[in-house]
Amino acid sequence: MKGLAKGLAYTIRNMSKENVSYSYPDEPMPMPDRFRGIQKFYPEKCIVCNQCVNICPTDCIQLTGKKHPDPNRKGKIIETYDINFEICILCDLCTEVCPTEAIVMTNNFELADYSRDEHFKDLRWLDENDTHIREEN
Repeated sequence: MKGLAKGLAYTIRNMSKENVSYSYPDEPMPMPDRFRGIQKFYPEKCIVCNQCVNICPTDCIQLTGKKHPDPNRKGKIIETYDINFEICILCDLCTEVCPTEAIVMTNNFELADYSRDEHFKDLRWLDENDTHIREEN
């Protein structure tokens, strides 16, 4: 009987405390400042240097480019930029090595899908992924 009274007293005492959980789908969860989420890609900034592909420890990034159609201009134009988020470890190395800051990390972490094929994201999807861009200090 003493244990039951102790349990009820503990429950009643904690009922008045502030709720520490979040109503997740309805209320956004606050993320830490250095949270590494899904990448956003700016294709107009990319110079197709392949540094992000070379530094990636899981080889989940595929980048291809072609020569600029104007013969007077040097450099390449990006054709494809794909990331396989099924094996991406969100290590932030691709954003650190990019000389033009064409890749940035966001606070977006929503990658839940019913098919593994949906984890393969292309240039168009990564360009449109602009929600919750992390502010750099």
